[in-house]
Amino acid sequence: MGLAWQQGPLSTRSVGRFLTPEPLPERLLFAEPLRRRMRVRFGGEWIADSEDVVLLHEPGRYPVAFFRREDVRDGVLEATGRVTAHRELGETTWFAVAGGGKRAERAAWQYTGLPDYAAELRGRVAFAWRAMDAFFEEDEWIVGHAADPYHRNDIRGTSRHLVVRDGDRVVADTKRPVVLYESGFAPRWYVPREDVDETALAPVDGQTFCPYKGLASYYDIGSRARAAWSYLEAWAEVARVSGLVSFEPDKVEVFLDGERLVLEPGQTVVAHGVDRGLTAGEVLS
Repeated sequence: MGLAWQQGPLSTRSVGRFLTPEPLPERLLFAEPLRRRMRVRFGGEWIADSEDVVLLHEPGRYPVAFFRREDVRDGVLEATGRVTAHRELGETTWFAVAGGGKRAERAAWQYTGLPDYAAELRGRVAFAWRAMDAFFEEDEWIVGHAADPYHRNDIRGTSRHLVVRDGDRVVADTKRPVVLYESGFAPRWYVPREDVDETALAPVDGQTFCPYKGLASYYDIGSRARAAWSYLEAWAEVARVSGLVSFEPDKVEVFLDGERLVLEPGQTVVAHGVDRGLTAGEVLS
């Protein structure tokens, strides 16, 4: 979850609500200074470098980083004549991006018909995440989409009793699970490998990518496809769950202190737009 996507507070599918006497508009956009140095690499060259980036949170989309035009290298943006309309932000002008002998069509855009209330974005341009080689904060590669400062993962150890069953077969039984609380998602329970019957796990091809946790590998359990997953090499921020196994409660029976868990609605991550996250294959490449 971020501020405006998944089930965040500014999302159209928010899990919570603002306690106000009058209903808020269905769509709220929020812009704020990123306060981090961000750079963009394309064609093996740095094409943008700025400490004055504005982050736009728009309902149903990942956050988008907007750079001042003066912080973009001259000659990088090429007009294409393509103009579209944004429902709140007005006329949108699109650019091809060229650099290092490489060219990408429809790879950047600028809101050129902004209303007065959106002046923070005036004179700024955003780059399509997938079309660029990479985005960096300082010297570290940021993968997937612009980092959302409102997204976090908290991991807690517990002595609660967690049991996973596939029919009569006990797949996991532990009193030392780890619970991962991720913004906007229901808690996810992870089990140490020593407490899992690994003969019940059949590895399957295909990984998925999370910008906050890394690459997830999946397992079938009996006839139940992709009923469990594991971040075999979770990113440093969530290294505590590396190698542990989590189970999908709508595919196998997961009991916590004797109470069966159910999959809560709104947990599916939906890719969207030119600022979408990357696939596992793109990350590996």
